[in-house]
Parts: sequence; C-alpha cells; structure tokens
Amino acid sequence: MIRYLVGLCLLVGACASVPPPPAGAQDQAIEIKSSSLPLRIDEPDADRIGRLIWRGGIAMTANSRNFGGWSALHVSADGRSLTSVSDAGAWLTAAIDHDARGNLAGLSNARIGQLRGLTGKPISSKAEADAEALARLPDGSWLITFERHHRLWRYPTLAATPSPVEGPAEIGRQPANGGIESLAALADGRVIAISEDYGQRPGTVMGWIGQPAAGGGYLWRSFDYATIPDFRPTAIAMLPDGSFATVERAFDVVRGVRCRVMRFDAAQLKPGATVRPEELARLASPYAVDNLEGMAVTKGARGETLLWLISDDNFNPLQRNILLLFELAP
Repeated sequence: MIRYLVGLCLLVGACASVPPPPAGAQDQAIEIKSSSLPLRIDEPDADRIGRLIWRGGIAMTANSRNFGGWSALHVSADGRSLTSVSDAGAWLTAAIDHDARGNLAGLSNARIGQLRGLTGKPISSKAEADAEALARLPDGSWLITFERHHRLWRYPTLAATPSPVEGPAEIGRQPANGGIESLAALADGRVIAISEDYGQRPGTVMGWIGQPAAGGGYLWRSFDYATIPDFRPTAIAMLPDGSFATVERAFDVVRGVRCRVMRFDAAQLKPGATVRPEELARLASPYAVDNLEGMAVTKGARGETLLWLISDDNFNPLQRNILLLFELAP
C-alpha cells in the first residue's frame, strides 16, 4: 500500500508539473548545488550493481527556474565538462568536479541558455522546445532531436541559429511523446537514432542508421531494437571497444522508476537486423535512480570505461535532477 501511495503521488505530481517560462535570449551563469548520493540508500557502502562499479552520484539544484528536465548528455573526452539539453528547450554547460580518487563530486562554472529556432529567436513553446537527444558531430556542431513536433536540427553552437536536417521517413509517425530519445554520432560520420515508442514489429521499436549524404544530410536505413514489457530506450552511446551501451526506462505507479543499462555488439547494428542487447545492470529503489534519459561514455585516468547518466525531473518537485557515474567492470 505504501509503495502504491508513493507511486500515485509521483504520478499526480508529474501530471501537475508545469515547465517554467523559457530561458532568456542571453545565456547566463548559474550556481549548481550538489548533494552526494550513495549507490544504495539502505547500504551506504555498496559500490557495485551488476557489471557497474559506483564512481559517485549527485542530486542537483540551481538558482534558475529553467534548471531541470535534462534529457540528453555529452561529456568531454577528458571527463572535465558536460553539456545537456532539456525538454523545455534549455541548454546547460558545466565543469565537472572530481574528488581525489577521480570520482564525481559536483559541478561548477555552469551556464544556461535557451535553444533558438530557425528564425534565430529563442524557442518559446513547449510543443517546439521538447529537446530529447543530443549528439556532438565530428565537425564540432550539435545534432538535436525534438519530440511532439518531431524533427532534427543541427546547431553550429548551442547559442546559434540551427538548420533543419531531414530525418527518417517514419519520423512523423512516432507518438507525440515517444519520439527519438536515443542519438549517437560516430567518428565516421554516421548517426544512430532509436525511437522511444515507435515500432512496426511486436516486441521492438525502430532505430535508424544515418549515412552521411551530400549537402549535410543523411541516408537513413532502419533496424529494430528488441524491448521487454514496460522498458523503452532513452539513450545510446558508443563504448571504447566499438560496442554500444543503451539506457532503458520503465515507470508505473506501483513500482516507480526502473532503468536498465544495456550493451550490444556493433555487429548487430545492420539495416534490417534486430538488435538484442544484454543487461549490464538494473537500477530500481533502493538504488540511486530517477527518470534517466541521458548517457555519455568516457575513459578514465586508468583507461577504464566510465558511464555517465543524467535524469529528467519533469520540473516535478517529487523528482530529482541526478547525475551518476559508473565504471564498467571488465
């Protein structure tokens, strides 16, 4: 009964949450306050779940109404800075602070701003501002996917005016709130995208491989991504060995938020094929978890593989903005 009531409160809070007005046209410095999280709330010394080793976690608040809703994540190769976008159309940059052991300690030197539309003005409506995925292209520009009005835009910088990029033929068939949330840009110029909710075969959602084409566009070819009941993909990133990691999320009023961290070999990623990932770890209460929608991968000082996860709080006071860091066990 207690779990049911907690879940019901979360659902009611999510329905009642209202995103803040868009950020201003000029980006601004903000102060982020971080509080340390244990991997497991009832076992403070726990440091491993599945194949993931705990490297620190923080819950974040800031002196800005626009701080929240973080739906995507990019971390620099040296693990010293991050970039994110929100489902209210804001962007965030910050320096990452580490402790003496190289674990996540906090964020500093943060700035926030509002993504611009094709006219050069800040995006002002929720229907247009719902940014859900972010990828850094080889030339340093950013590719961002949006839900509700499903589309892909390329930004030279996050403060610049974007240009539209033609998406897959099926992009407009996706549910309004179930579009492309998983996006990765590869060094060879290809782009990998996976829909959260759209699929054409039972037990799968659709993904696409974008091959660079003339004029800065892509030739899109589809594949299927196998799912299990309740869980849907929200992020993808390439691992140093060339394989891929994904995050899958589930929510219901009884069990709350649950997330799976997955992996699949690059050989599975072929047009017309079905990707069947393996589970590395499953996060659910009492482990540190919230609405995890963004993931990045870097290498640590010892050459270890590091997985970064960020959550979207839906601007709901019953949820949290959290940033988690894990090391992938050999």
